[in-house]
Amino acid sequence: MAKYITKRLLMGLVSLFALITVTFFLTRLMPGNPFDISNVNQAVQDRIMSYYGLDQPVHVQFGMYLKNLSHGDLGISYKKVGTTVNQLIMQEAPYTIQIGMLAFIIALILGTIIGIAMAVTRKEGVRGSLMFLTVLGISIPNYVLALLLMLVCGVTLKWFPVVGLGSWKHYILPVTAMTVYPLAQISKLVKSSYSEAMHQDYVIMARAKGISKVRISFVHILKNAMIPVITISGPMVAFLLTGSFVVENIFTIPGIGREFVNSVSNRDYTVIMGLTIFLGIILVLCNLISDIICALVDPRIKLEK
Repeated sequence: MAKYITKRLLMGLVSLFALITVTFFLTRLMPGNPFDISNVNQAVQDRIMSYYGLDQPVHVQFGMYLKNLSHGDLGISYKKVGTTVNQLIMQEAPYTIQIGMLAFIIALILGTIIGIAMAVTRKEGVRGSLMFLTVLGISIPNYVLALLLMLVCGVTLKWFPVVGLGSWKHYILPVTAMTVYPLAQISKLVKSSYSEAMHQDYVIMARAKGISKVRISFVHILKNAMIPVITISGPMVAFLLTGSFVVENIFTIPGIGREFVNSVSNRDYTVIMGLTIFLGIILVLCNLISDIICALVDPRIKLEK
């Protein structure tokens, strides 16, 4: 186990370094600079660029950034004077994590229930309706759903607030918008794997032994049917934590998604780099955790392989 974790962490670090390198040089290829403002004198801009070291060759800037990064310093925001990238992440990441984890938990619970219902029901009408909703949920982008929810439930019917995160009611619309796609995806996976597991030899043997239906369903069938879901859980959690960019902007949520979009618009290099690194670390950790859980659930999966 320890050998496998170490190997995966090393692979994750290599991937993270590649992500840092590509992102750094791509930000420098963006047109303009963070201080390219029409009403600011060019001489003043040159002095500011020199102060932040942005007048140096790109490879020199990259070396300086890696040196600071090795000490845990993600730099200072060029647009928010006196605010470090570390502070921005500490302030805004909790909102994004709350929405993402709530969406994942709801999607996991409801998706599993709907998937089992599609697998065991004998009513074609019920199965067909659930399958239609599943396909529809996968097809609709979360930002389109967010706009529809805001227009119908927020503006027209005035059931829920549509700006900020002042109370629990503010979470309902953005979390719903983020939940539908993973819920539909999990439902489809559970339905397929549960239907397949129901006809396996070990299930038939368990029924022949007179084991109760509840035990067969939850211990024998569901445990193995959830392996594909666990496998995609890592990337799915990372998607929910990083795919909320547009949703956060729509509902004016002060999370890292909205901050990332603003940093790209403002060419705030250090914020772009810091948030990219933060999200990259989340992706690596989520994938590692899902692999470990999958191996623990199914002993047939060898971590060494």
